[in-house]
Amino acid sequence: MGRLVVLLGPTGVGKTELSYAIAEHLQSPVISADSRQLYRDMRIGTAAPTDEQLRRCKHYFIGTLGIDDYYSAAMYEADMLSLTASLFPTHPDLLLTGGSMMYIDAVCNGIDDIPTVDTETRATLLERYHNEGLEPLVQELRLLDPDYYAIVDQKNPKRVLHALEICYMTGRTYTSFRTGNGRTLASLQPLHPRPFSIVKIGLTRPREELYARINARVDQMMADGLLDEARRLFSEVNKSTSQQVNKQGVPNALNTVGYKELFAYFKGELTLDFAVEKIKQNTRIYSRKQMTWFRRDPSIHWFHPDAKDDILAFLDEGQPKKS
Repeated sequence: MGRLVVLLGPTGVGKTELSYAIAEHLQSPVISADSRQLYRDMRIGTAAPTDEQLRRCKHYFIGTLGIDDYYSAAMYEADMLSLTASLFPTHPDLLLTGGSMMYIDAVCNGIDDIPTVDTETRATLLERYHNEGLEPLVQELRLLDPDYYAIVDQKNPKRVLHALEICYMTGRTYTSFRTGNGRTLASLQPLHPRPFSIVKIGLTRPREELYARINARVDQMMADGLLDEARRLFSEVNKSTSQQVNKQGVPNALNTVGYKELFAYFKGELTLDFAVEKIKQNTRIYSRKQMTWFRRDPSIHWFHPDAKDDILAFLDEGQPKKS
């Protein structure tokens, strides 16, 4: 049985450089669990691996999609299971690293077997959302699936629309497909047991330390050309014919911290300085959400990112190196 090592933690904590040390130690490729690094034109804003890092070892799930392409956690789960099946015969250990909570959970525990939504149904509901706004759709969900209405984030159009898509397409409630309804990350019984073992390494820093790194990273992204990258994407949005857009006409891939704030600047809604400060603030908020999610999982073994020797010893021996 192969072993999947999952290196996780909040954005900016220091996963990237440590991931190469672990990958080289395990003689594994680096498999990304970052839902935004999949998009090839969002390299700076997603802190995607540099060309030098890409040459350092084999990577998977980096820069494989265009911003108009549809992708989901369910598709990622299927692609990951196919990839691990092909790699484990020649790699006893594989490294999965990233901070996308749903992607990591999909690989480790499985997700509900919810039908894929057809293009016509998705287009119909997107058109209604654009024309009518979210509130009428929320009220429709209340009638069609009151159980899910009671727990869904009613201000999140992606969640509301997806539930209605399933109701429309199947004639059943979205809740009826959610076999994992009520399951938490603390559950010891995954929805779909895996044919490999899983070891989770979590990276954490004191909050002040993490926030300082986040602020510095945003400044570095701006110095590296994030503004120009965002401007190119903003220009592309106006040419896009994709159905995968939000109410502002932006592809879902670009509803991402770092881009949405700069798009607001391009529209004249924010000054550049304020937009950069909002990127820092929203990144800090996202890091807190990530840690709240990860802290629910008792199977994660937590380390400071500087404790490389302890982490490698733990992976070799099952316990941290004694100092």
